[in-house]
Amino acid sequence: MDEQQHDILHGVNLETILTRLHKKHGWEGLYSRIKINCFAKNPSIKSSLTFLRKTPWAREKVQNLYLYLKPQDRKGS
Repeated sequence: MDEQQHDILHGVNLETILTRLHKKHGWEGLYSRIKINCFAKNPSIKSSLTFLRKTPWAREKVQNLYLYLKPQDRKGS
C-alpha cells in the first residue's frame, strides 16, 4: 500500500498520460523528445495508444517523460 501512495503513475491510465503530454508538448514536441513514428506520421491519441499498448519499451519512455512533468501539469484541468 505504501508503494502505491508514492507511485506517481498509480491510478493514472495510459490515455490520460498521453493526453496530458500531448496538451503540454504537441505531437512535434513529443516526437522531438521520443523518436517513435506514432508521434510523427499521422499522429492521433487512438493510434498512439494502440502502438504504446503493444510496445512496452515505448510505453516506458512515455511514462518516464510524464514523470518529468511539473506536478501542476500532471493534473487534469
